[in-house]
Amino acid sequence: MNDKTAETAVSLPDRLSTDPRSPFYSEAVLARDIGVRFNGIEKTNVEEYCVSESWVKVAAGKARDRRGNPLTIKLKGVVVPYFRDADEKSAAG
Repeated sequence: MNDKTAETAVSLPDRLSTDPRSPFYSEAVLARDIGVRFNGIEKTNVEEYCVSESWVKVAAGKARDRRGNPLTIKLKGVVVPYFRDADEKSAAG
């Protein structure tokens, strides 16, 4: 494991949500461009993830609940969050 991988793993939380009402919401972390690989595939519609429990919550199409929030589905598998800007720098350098 190189230094950049260790730095990225340390700076990302185990669990993160994009919903400001969630206790796992972090505006400071979300200010950076974050990517999530789920079972080796890049996911762009992740609402919340948990690395230690190996799950992501993704939006279920265009369906909304009665408060206007997207309906989500919990999927289990290998979750790898990363900073996209760090990934691009390592690819370029």
